[in-house]
Amino acid sequence: MIFIITILLLAADFYYLKNIAGRRLVGLRWWNEVDPATGDSHWVFESAEPGTKVVNPTDSRFFWLAIYVQPLFWVALAILALVRLMFIWLPLVAIALVLTITNSLAFSRCDKFSQASNLAGSAFGSSGLAGNIASRMVGRIFGR
Repeated sequence: MIFIITILLLAADFYYLKNIAGRRLVGLRWWNEVDPATGDSHWVFESAEPGTKVVNPTDSRFFWLAIYVQPLFWVALAILALVRLMFIWLPLVAIALVLTITNSLAFSRCDKFSQASNLAGSAFGSSGLAGNIASRMVGRIFGR
């Protein structure tokens, strides 16, 4: 019974973290799409627009701490199960590790994607360096 309840709680945690907590706490969300024609899968990352979502620094720190500590916690439980020769718990720990590491990797990639798109957006915006260069070039071309 403990095994089943823990699996259900892990699934609920995975869903809540991926779809609700990530969006509310840090403005990030991810999902995996499969192309029905080819069967190829790719990850899709979504981040809140820079001006629309104000991220609380305390919430953000707690979110990232929890994202990275949770797999370490499950690794410690796996080591404990091995030391105590309780191999029956290893499948549960393996499932937990897959779910938590998937969330950790996906949110890390989502954060990098968000930072890269924010950087590119600010560079190509009207006040960025690339925006200034582009506006000068267009002004010179059409100013003649």
